[in-house]
Amino acid sequence: MRLTLVRHATLLLETSHGRVLVDPMLRAARTTPPIENTPNQKRNPLVELPLPREQVVAGVDLCIVTHLHSDHFDDAADEVLPRDLPILTQPESAEALAARGFTNIAVEHPAIPMTRGRHGRGEIGEAMGAVSGWVVDDVYIAGDTIWCDEVSDALERHRPRAVVLNASGARFNVGDPIVMDAIDVRRVRAATDAPIAVVHLEAINHCLEPRSAYRGIAGVHVPDDGETIEL
Repeated sequence: MRLTLVRHATLLLETSHGRVLVDPMLRAARTTPPIENTPNQKRNPLVELPLPREQVVAGVDLCIVTHLHSDHFDDAADEVLPRDLPILTQPESAEALAARGFTNIAVEHPAIPMTRGRHGRGEIGEAMGAVSGWVVDDVYIAGDTIWCDEVSDALERHRPRAVVLNASGARFNVGDPIVMDAIDVRRVRAATDAPIAVVHLEAINHCLEPRSAYRGIAGVHVPDDGETIEL
């Protein structure tokens, strides 16, 4: 599989299922307010797309939407995605996507199993709602999750040949991180021999840990925006 990091958690995958777009956040830099009650109150996204949004969606055969927070599916993506594009999403997000006018929504796929995670701990994790990951061509795309039993179980069940993790230690002004931090990535590293790609960095105001926090971890690749890697 070839993986191109567009920005944040937006990925383009060249797979046996065709060209797969994951979690499209396509709005221009600094066009939306900071996430409230979080550190680093700068307007989002912090950086521009590395290529035009029309180029991001060109030739896409399938879109995977892990959940509907606006840094994973935004109004700019809504504007440019064809209404009949096949979309694979978690059950909790299907109705809202249908309400936007998308007509080809599925919550399961015979060859792309869904996994689960936890978008934080305790009351914050509950408030953040359901999140999903997906295994595409034996590559585990974990989505917005901390290290938890669901991630451990996914690694044990699917035995992926590569893992893609959303990191940065994103958090609010109170409570623990709502996605993986460097400590959690090291926990994943200890649980699998598969190579790991870390994304979800340096694009949203509450994502606090930079790429440099992960580049010293053995077996972990940290792509730049616009970079393509082989998995």
